[in-house]
Amino acid sequence: MADKHRLDLVVVGSGPGGYVAAVHAARLGLTVACVEKNPRLGGVCLNVGCIPSKALLDSSEFYHLAKDKLAGHGVQTGRVGLDLGAMMARKDKVVAELTGNVQKLLENHKVQIVQGQARLSGPDQVTVAPADGGKPQTLTAGAILLATGSEPVTVPGLAFDHERVVSSTEALAFDAVPKHLAIVGGGYIGLELGSVWQRLGAKVTVIEMLPQIAAGLDGQISRKLKQVLTRQGFVFRLGTRVTEASVKGKTVRVTLAGGDQAETITCDRLLVAVGRRPLTRGLGLEAVGVETDPKTGRVLVDAAYRTKVPTVYAIGDLIAGPMLAHKASAEGMAVAEIIAGRYSEVNYDAIPSIVYTWPEVAAVGLTQEQVKERGIPHRIGTYPFVGSARARCMGETEGLVKLIAHERTDRILGVHIIGPRASDVIAEAVLALELGAAAEDIARTVHGHPTFAEALMEAAQAVQK
Repeated sequence: MADKHRLDLVVVGSGPGGYVAAVHAARLGLTVACVEKNPRLGGVCLNVGCIPSKALLDSSEFYHLAKDKLAGHGVQTGRVGLDLGAMMARKDKVVAELTGNVQKLLENHKVQIVQGQARLSGPDQVTVAPADGGKPQTLTAGAILLATGSEPVTVPGLAFDHERVVSSTEALAFDAVPKHLAIVGGGYIGLELGSVWQRLGAKVTVIEMLPQIAAGLDGQISRKLKQVLTRQGFVFRLGTRVTEASVKGKTVRVTLAGGDQAETITCDRLLVAVGRRPLTRGLGLEAVGVETDPKTGRVLVDAAYRTKVPTVYAIGDLIAGPMLAHKASAEGMAVAEIIAGRYSEVNYDAIPSIVYTWPEVAAVGLTQEQVKERGIPHRIGTYPFVGSARARCMGETEGLVKLIAHERTDRILGVHIIGPRASDVIAEAVLALELGAAAEDIARTVHGHPTFAEALMEAAQAVQK
């Protein structure tokens, strides 16, 4: 460009949407800067979201296996102990390694990394205020991409004190296993963190105002998940809301309303996990004319991720759609190509969702309820993992695969899995939806034996009767 100080693209936020967009844009020949307000790159996902939670889920699952399951395989371990400090240190090490990798990735692609709080100061300008209070720096670019992610939603009467009434961030770093962890919200975050602490010895009570947990799941899968988690020791209070919480010493008194009478329970930690909201505070959206949805706070964009200000784009948790890291990454790839002058898009009908409980839950496409609501003629095939040779060998036979296909065309409409390694098995179903495959295509594809993926093949064959 004529101005040597002018960049092609400034990305605000270095999470899975932002850093992917920055790297891909650099690969396409654009000059790029990435602004991050936190000391470490990687955003919520790498620092206080997906990665630390999965590290703790894996570690707690190993503890559970050693304590309760290895004896069934003939492995004698003796008395199993828990070193929570070592578990947390391992989690922190994983996070540090991955965030370090993001920095190397950006540096290797010549992306300028700028630390500080970003604010839009014009349709083509971002002013960055350093955390140390130094002189602000203004970046000028032909395009600006907002990818700042989201933050936990607060609930009236349940203000975070970050010690006893906590968000998911604090629940990833407890210094001791709670005796009783109460969780407000039966969504993915609450169920995953509840699984971590329940395996490590906590009593876990999940309070959900809706009549089912993980409400976005296929109804049959949601009911099965509740059944399995209840057997593991979870206590569910569905159709119940929390009206107030008060902290006294190391105890939290939680007032519940689920019928005609109020009820109070006590716990030593209360996790509020009722959802997340776009993190737009301090970005200066209004000053430059970027519009947001008054109900959700989401940034309004067109099909090319462009806001009302033609030079400003937004992706990830800031815009409509599921708040998923891989959704943000897909949008990051697409918007980089669009800004570089190419055509690109994201197929939102083929984005998987995963709950990392054990057994895992994974899904893509339409649920049975959605198919019925839309009046789509369909057939369903299911296959239980109890019939899977690989699942029997592993001793993990809980769950099933459910495949929904169009009655006339046999095109796959949705796949829903609860079972071992569902997060990996779902990838085949995502590819099938992306390619417009029929159930018969999966049914006739030769799958390795014995594998968990065979259950998907069996479900596809069940559609064919």
